[in-house]
Amino acid sequence: MPSRRQFVHAITGGAAGAAASSAAGSGAEERAYWVAVLRRLAEPVLTRLAEGRLKAEMPVELSPAATPAQRHYTHLEAAGRLLAGMAPWLEAALPSGSERQLRDRYAELARQALGAATDPGSPDFMNFTQGRQPVVDAAFLAHALLRARGALWEKLDGLVRANTVKALRSTRVIRTSFNNHLLFSAMVEAALCMAGQDWDALRIDYAIRAHEQWYKGDGLYGDGPEFHWDYYNSFVIQPMLLDVLETVLNRYAGSDRARQWPEILKNVRLRARRCAAILERLISPEGTFPPIGRSLAYRFGAFQLLGQMALRHELSEEISPPQVRCALTAVIRRMMEAPETFDQQGWLRIGFCGSQPNIGEGYISTGSLYLCAVGLLPLGLPPDDEFWSAPAADWTARKIWAGVNTKADRALAP
Repeated sequence: MPSRRQFVHAITGGAAGAAASSAAGSGAEERAYWVAVLRRLAEPVLTRLAEGRLKAEMPVELSPAATPAQRHYTHLEAAGRLLAGMAPWLEAALPSGSERQLRDRYAELARQALGAATDPGSPDFMNFTQGRQPVVDAAFLAHALLRARGALWEKLDGLVRANTVKALRSTRVIRTSFNNHLLFSAMVEAALCMAGQDWDALRIDYAIRAHEQWYKGDGLYGDGPEFHWDYYNSFVIQPMLLDVLETVLNRYAGSDRARQWPEILKNVRLRARRCAAILERLISPEGTFPPIGRSLAYRFGAFQLLGQMALRHELSEEISPPQVRCALTAVIRRMMEAPETFDQQGWLRIGFCGSQPNIGEGYISTGSLYLCAVGLLPLGLPPDDEFWSAPAADWTARKIWAGVNTKADRALAP
């Protein structure tokens, strides 16, 4: 592990070389690196939760702004956020070999973890009802179920399914804020819909229509009525809008409002492509990105939407899959290899680049940090997909700063 001085030198003096070496790696090498990162994130959380030891053994770091109440939320945060990022990989069609063996092991651990998290008799039974935070991470857990329906939901035994449904339903007592939190309730209902349970279509319709009103243009939504310059369009808003709408589309017959969902989804997809293109342009030639707005402790989770559009094969025409791979690899390397990113036991520490406790807001604790896993969604693509198999390619900022004659950027038409 490099010292902080060595790392700072890499940023200031050796950054171009570091980025170039990242871009020069083969897709197979970069995939192996991503899998290693995912393994480093997952191992301490899933192995303990699967055995009912997470609450007893996970150290909880609180940001200086946090209250002790955050300790009651942190374990569900770690589980839900980690699984939301792992889910496409758990569901992926992988060839036989060491990666598939590892994936199968984690899929089994994930199912055991769901059992422990939702069993009222388990020492690791999660808090789904106390305070306002649990609906947030129940939604990330629900998102994981949508993204890995075959590997997670369909392979759960009957008791774990029943406990999971009960846990998700129990979050309905929580009143959500008038901002992106509306989508957390909507995501819970979408998971219940997927599971063939009674679901509340009005909660979903309300969240969808509120965000239609909050659309600001050029692919970006406000986080509530006001626009905030941060990464919540990628952390939450656009990934959840896409997956909620696609899950419930055509399942709410007889409603005039639901008849408008297909047209709304069409617009949501167009906006998501544009927002993903903007995110790709924000990655500098050195593999950094602007530390703007709140929740920076979620690290490269800021690029969830870019990875999701690559996973869906819906990137903008001017963006090739391998350039996204190389750009994201550069970002992930800089963040994961920064000194003091992990403690001595392998748990994430609060920070954007290394250990920076003051980066954390009042809602940030150890479990919160595992939202970075959603930056790894393209692992759900098989190794022979173009994203992984095509030769390395420079991303937009590297090309432009190297003097390449590239096309001008264009806003999304209203």
